Order: sequence, then C-alpha cells, then structure tokens
Amino acid sequence: MPKSSMDLSPELLLRAYAMGCFPMAEPDTDEVFWYAPDPRAILPLDRFKVSRSLRRTVERGDFEVRSNEAFEEVIEACANRADTWISDEIRAAYVALHHAGFAHSVEAWADGALCGGLYGVAIGGAFFGESMFHRKTDASKVALVYLVERLREGGFVLLDTQFTTTHLARFGVEEIPREEYEILLARAIRLPVSW
Repeated sequence: MPKSSMDLSPELLLRAYAMGCFPMAEPDTDEVFWYAPDPRAILPLDRFKVSRSLRRTVERGDFEVRSNEAFEEVIEACANRADTWISDEIRAAYVALHHAGFAHSVEAWADGALCGGLYGVAIGGAFFGESMFHRKTDASKVALVYLVERLREGGFVLLDTQFTTTHLARFGVEEIPREEYEILLARAIRLPVSW
C-alpha cells in the first residue's frame, strides 16, 4: 500500500477507517503505510470464546477494569516492544484521535498500577482494535473480555481485529473476504452508537 504523504489528522484517520484502511509504520524506518487486508480478521461479538480459567480470573476480580483513564500510557506500553509499528507519528495521531473522542482504551489495573490493556477506534457501531499489552498474566485478556461486554451492551456490531494471530484465534477471531467485510463495515458505521 502507498506510503502516507500527509499528516495523520483525526479527519483523515476517520475517513480511512470508514473505507476499511488503517496506517502502520515500518519498524525499521518509521515510514507510514496504509493497509486494507484481504481477508480481514474480525471477532464476531456473538461467538466470543472465553476459557474457563479466564472466566474465573474475571470473576475473581483480580483486576479493576477502567476505560479512557490512561490512553496515552496504554499506547506507549503497546509501542514498547522490539519491533513496533507504533511510531511516534502513529502515537501522536491516535492521541489526537482520542482527544477527538474516537480512540479509546480499556485498562486492567491492580493495586493502583496499570497491568495491561488495549486501545482502538470506534466509529458508529464498529470498533477497530489496534493493539494490546500486558505486564501481568491475563491483564490484556481481561481487558478484551470487558471490551466485548461493553460493545455488546452498547449495540456495536463489528469488532475488527485487522489481522488474525494464534492468540486472537482462541477467542474466536475469523477471517472474512474483503467484500463481506466492507458490507459489514458500511452497516456498522451508520449505527447511532457511541462509546
């Protein structure tokens, strides 16, 4: 996909997401490219799989889950790895999108410390998951459980994970053809749903 040649403003990012595209930076050069995978990975909200052990962790209340209290800390933690597509430019763009009310974080806390979480973008009834991190076992998984519950309760119909991984596959992530994805996306972003 072509390199980004303009500022990643909130307006540009929202237009891109509405068309099924998203930016990522090359880890070695920080050059930003646009992606629109085919097939596209989604997590069907009605088929979300939670293991018994994870369900027990959630029920025990090992973590306090909050939203949008530490967005910048979450994106910084997600970027803090050897190879990351979250460059300084990407980070600044999503912080601006957060301030505009479209990028959100779900955070797992324990003993006053941020232990894990995730962030993504919400437009209408679609949530586009961007990245997750954990500092304590199961913290990011608990954040995902709460994200799915929040999306279901809020009337969201699409959870886009962009790509599939072995980790995400255990939760029920599946790949669909781009044509099918675009139909789901067009319906989802029109819904009068808010975070």
